[in-house]
Amino acid sequence: MSWLEIVAFVLGVANVTLVVRRSLWNYPVALVMVSLYGLLFARERLYSDAGLQVFFFAINLYGWIVWRRSLAREGAVRVGTLSGRARLAWAAGIAVAALLWGAAMAMMTDAAMPYWDATNAAASIAAQILLARRRLENWLLWIAVDMSSIALYAVKGLTLTAILYVIFLGLSLWGYREWRVRA
Repeated sequence: MSWLEIVAFVLGVANVTLVVRRSLWNYPVALVMVSLYGLLFARERLYSDAGLQVFFFAINLYGWIVWRRSLAREGAVRVGTLSGRARLAWAAGIAVAALLWGAAMAMMTDAAMPYWDATNAAASIAAQILLARRRLENWLLWIAVDMSSIALYAVKGLTLTAILYVIFLGLSLWGYREWRVRA
């Protein structure tokens, strides 16, 4: 456990708590958190996760703008849902992206767990895009990613990060419940 992992852990808990509460402050916290996790994952040869943090940085900037524009009169961010067809399209896209990304990581790098890492990364990208678009289904993807990530990080010996994802899982369950009422 390093100082880098500890600080990223604390910021991660703060970030998801702010997201559940639909607070715009989640975005500046997220920008620092993903920067730190990018460094940590690169050091651990979880290249898909490291690269994912670059995406998260950009999508958090985008989300900050979108959320800022979508504030309701009461100051809360509005929530919507996907159609059944859209849900299937997102699931298919995640599966294809995970297979292609995993194959690329397996062939071109010394990635520790290329397919597992790529699956988590592909689902995380979809979840983050849906979060930025304020779609309820983002929480269902985060729940799946959190459960998978807990196991991955435990296997890699990133104990504090695995614990963080246990907390994320609880926060994602809370987020789904809170947002479902508003969708």
